[in-house]
Amino acid sequence: MDSVLSRPERDVDYVPDTVVRSVKLLVAGNFGVGKTTFVNSLSEIKPLRTEETITEASVGVDDMAGLPGKSQTTVAMDFGRITLNPELALYLFGTPGQKRFVPLWEELARGALGALVLVDTRRIEKADEVLSVLEERGVAYSVAVNQFEGSQRFPLEEIRDALDLTPGTPLTTLDARDRSTCLRSMITLVEFLFQRQESRR
Repeated sequence: MDSVLSRPERDVDYVPDTVVRSVKLLVAGNFGVGKTTFVNSLSEIKPLRTEETITEASVGVDDMAGLPGKSQTTVAMDFGRITLNPELALYLFGTPGQKRFVPLWEELARGALGALVLVDTRRIEKADEVLSVLEERGVAYSVAVNQFEGSQRFPLEEIRDALDLTPGTPLTTLDARDRSTCLRSMITLVEFLFQRQESRR
């Protein structure tokens, strides 16, 4: 995703005084699926990014198939914040996409209420590893299909079947460059997580 759609100016630095609850959420997904772009689009503060240029050292290590224009990759995390309503702030932690960073995923998952998993239908089989890592660690999640330009569109039920998602797992679509669609998917995740908590009580 080379171009970036317009977004509101970031003029919020401090958490509003009205905020009484904060939630840690992961933004997960395989390599090159749009996590950094998503956090950048949604965050109301200037996001923390740890991107480095992809070098020849990644040849044979990182699967660049289907990512001809990708020149940078996250090596630690992305971090952003959004005040979802006057009382609730979400802290977003974007995970690196490569398997070698699984130990870092585990650290980032500590204290997280849940995760939004981004998937790319051009490389949908790559999502299995990320979903497995979250499931093994008991992290609740919803899934959002990042609709890249030129990618084929599929009915959500076909994607649900391909990912073997349970009927209760929320599945949405978004454009990681577009704040409104990112916000919609994030609200879906938060509602799912809060309903899950209430049902456990």
